[in-house]
Amino acid sequence: MEISAGGRLEIRVSAADVGKRVSVRRVDPGGAEGGKFTDTVGVLTSWDDGVLLITRRDGERVRIEESSLVAGKVVPAAPARRRGPAASYAELAHVSARAWQPAEREPLGEWELRAASGFTRRANSVLPLGSPGMPLDEALTAVRGWYAARGLPAYIQLATGAEGTQELLCAQVEQRGWRREVTAELWVGALAPVGDREAAGVELSRTADEAWLGRYQRKGVSDVALEVLGSGPSVWFATVPGAAGEGPAAIGRCVVDGRWAGFAAVEVDPAQRRRGLATTVMAALARRALDEGASAGWLQVEADNLGARALYGGMGFARHHSYHHYSAPEGAGGGSGSGSGDGSRGGSEPYRSS
Repeated sequence: MEISAGGRLEIRVSAADVGKRVSVRRVDPGGAEGGKFTDTVGVLTSWDDGVLLITRRDGERVRIEESSLVAGKVVPAAPARRRGPAASYAELAHVSARAWQPAEREPLGEWELRAASGFTRRANSVLPLGSPGMPLDEALTAVRGWYAARGLPAYIQLATGAEGTQELLCAQVEQRGWRREVTAELWVGALAPVGDREAAGVELSRTADEAWLGRYQRKGVSDVALEVLGSGPSVWFATVPGAAGEGPAAIGRCVVDGRWAGFAAVEVDPAQRRRGLATTVMAALARRALDEGASAGWLQVEADNLGARALYGGMGFARHHSYHHYSAPEGAGGGSGSGSGDGSRGGSEPYRSS
């Protein structure tokens, strides 16, 4: 907190600092006698009618009464990560988008409209990485119209929690009635330690065959879904064969893109879980990626998937940022389609524990 020469706390933030990262201290009236102090660090996304809205690194939004403030200041962007490869949000957003490409796309300024017949929210949502080239209200109207023309609900994918993410835009679309439906996290880690693990018995292929698709959690995938699954600079599918007459014991997918390897769809036969097969699949894919010159890995995982978080954390992966899918307000257009899953469970979440 800001402390003056006289030792007193000072408030050195104002509404003019909206969009900046701040640290504030407030009195919690529910605390002990006389109140207690609570500190909040995050992006100041609004300051209206005596109420501040601050978005924390994990995407949580905190409302603070201006009257409760006792100190505050603008602070530098979150420090560089100390674990795993260094990466900006913009770099990872582009890399992850190339690894899960829609069947149809169209630019709207620096926004990209993406559609794939409803197969996963990530392939059927707007990815805004700059200005749409028009006022926000006009851009959102154009988004709703584009998806309505395809019979799809309108979604926007936005990120929080790293330098260059979109806390302010999140607040702006929420003010216009868009609702956050799904939140997941993108994790990064060094690739070599993953490739050093046991990888025996894994078969690699450039295509997803019937056996692989039989284990994939999305049954009966369409031609469009197959197109999405096969998209990316260098795509590999891994299979651990099961017993005779049974489907694969485990599968996985990896996309190699320069220094990055993106892991997805790592799934294990429920009867074969807790035997290290997910690690085996990851190791085989990591070795393939290392052979192609990659050195870093990324993957997506939901906050409540404790099994996946334990698995990936044990491999050296750690959270880089969160991403969220926002749906258009009811009655505002955007089509009648229900959407076919989200960007983390809909074929892109790498591992599901039992």
